[in-house]
Amino acid sequence: MRILVVLGEGGHTRQMLRLLDELGTACEYHYLIAAEDTLSERKIRVPGPVWRIGRPRNKVGGETDSLPVSAWQTAGSLAQLWPIIRRVRPDAVLANGPAIAVPAAVIGKAMGARVIYVESASRVNGLSASGRMVYRLADLFIVQWPQLTARYPRAVYAGRLV
Repeated sequence: MRILVVLGEGGHTRQMLRLLDELGTACEYHYLIAAEDTLSERKIRVPGPVWRIGRPRNKVGGETDSLPVSAWQTAGSLAQLWPIIRRVRPDAVLANGPAIAVPAAVIGKAMGARVIYVESASRVNGLSASGRMVYRLADLFIVQWPQLTARYPRAVYAGRLV
């Protein structure tokens, strides 16, 4: 099975790499990282090709880009991602929160990949922005807190994964 793993800076990468440690080496992993992320690639423990795209939105000083800027950047991310997904042909897209998870889920789904989204363990009472956008697209949407299933009935409570 070929899996496109979406990594994000900091905690997103740490949680995803712990999950991959549990999954083991039976799958072929490809990694998707934001072009601006200088740390995640060095932390990968299960080898696989690394692909980079620009972020669909930026946070500077706690504030995000305006809607028109985010829309433009998202279009750019989708354009960068399309040839990557066509080349990799993943069976699944596995993500857990960074902004690049959204275009990866959209194009992955359009190309026939299953979308597996694991909401961050830090999301106790509500979904992340990426989680809210991917929720309806996901073939499997996993949460790590039981109270989230009351608000999001398609979500699967799996306990603490990472």
